[in-house]
Amino acid sequence: MASTELTGVRKAAILLLSLEQEEAAEILKRLPQQAVEEVSREIASIRDVNNGDRTQVFGEFYNIALASSYVGDGGLEHAKSLLRKSLSEDEAARVIKQVTQQVATTPFAFLQKAESENLLTFIQDEHPQTIALILAHLPAQKASEVLVGLPGQKQIEVVKRIANMEQTNPEVIKEVERGLEHRLSDIVSQTFEKAGGVDTVAEILNLADRSTEKGIMEGLEAEDPDLVEQIRRLMFVFEDILLVNDKGIQAVLKEVANEDLALALKTASQELRDKIFKNMSERAAQLIAEDMQYMGPVRVSDVEAAQQKIVDIVRRLEDSGEIIIAGRGGEKEMVV
Repeated sequence: MASTELTGVRKAAILLLSLEQEEAAEILKRLPQQAVEEVSREIASIRDVNNGDRTQVFGEFYNIALASSYVGDGGLEHAKSLLRKSLSEDEAARVIKQVTQQVATTPFAFLQKAESENLLTFIQDEHPQTIALILAHLPAQKASEVLVGLPGQKQIEVVKRIANMEQTNPEVIKEVERGLEHRLSDIVSQTFEKAGGVDTVAEILNLADRSTEKGIMEGLEAEDPDLVEQIRRLMFVFEDILLVNDKGIQAVLKEVANEDLALALKTASQELRDKIFKNMSERAAQLIAEDMQYMGPVRVSDVEAAQQKIVDIVRRLEDSGEIIIAGRGGEKEMVV
C-alpha cells in the first residue's frame, strides 16, 4: 500500500535507492550541493521501501519524463494535449501542473528550441552582458554553438561576463526578456537564480572547437591569467581521457610515472581503467594493478593531484597537436 503523501525529497531518495549505485551516483553529481545533502540525509533515514511507494514514485517519474519529452518535441500545448489523451484526468492535470511550473521557471525557455544559427543572428548584436546572461541559461551545447559564431573580441567579453556572473535578480532577467520582445511573463520565480560562473564557461568551451577555445583563452590570458587557469583546470577532467584515442593514450603514458598512474586510477571508472590497461603491455598493466591493490588507503587530495598531473600532460600534448580529443574540433583539421 503506497503512502498517501510523499515529499519531493522522499520521492527522490526512493528513486535513487531503486537504481543501480553507479546510476544513482551519476544523478547525484548533477544536483546542487544543498539538494545532494537533503537527499543523502533522507536516504540515510530510510530503512525499507514498500512496493506501493516504489511503484508510485516510478510511475510519477515516468510520467514527468514523458511529459518533458512531449514539451521538447512540440511545446507545452502539444504536451498538454498528449497527456490528456494518455493519462487519467486527475493524473494528467497533476503532471501538466508540474511540467508547466518547470517550463515557467526556466529563464529564456522560449530560446531552448531555437536553432543555434537563428539564435546567433537574433542575439549577436546585443550587449555582451545580455548575451552572457542568455548563454548562461542555455544548455552548454547550444551556448557553445552560439559562442563560436560571435566575433573574437565579443567572445572574450561574453566569456568574462559569464565567468564573473553569480546571482541575477529575476527582475533583471525579466527585463532582458521583455527587451527581446517576447510575450512571456512570470518566467522566473522570486528566488535568485544561480547561473554562470567559471564552471559554466569551462563546460561551454569544452564543447567549442579548438581554434575558438584557443582564441578566447589567449585573449583572456593577457587580462586575467588567474581566470584562465581556473577555466583550464575545469575544462578537461581526468575521466575525459576516455575521449582520447588509443594512439593518444599511448603517447600520454610515455610521460606518466607508474606511481602517479596507479594513484590516479584509484578512483577511476572501470571503463577508464580498461582503456588505460589496453594500451599498456600485459606486464605493465599487471604491475600497475598490483600497485593499486597494495597501496592501501590514500588521501583524496593525493589522488586528485596525480590525476591533475596526467590531465596537464594531456592538455599539453593536445596543444602541440600530438593527440586529439574526440569532440574538441581537432578532427576537422585532419586530412586523409
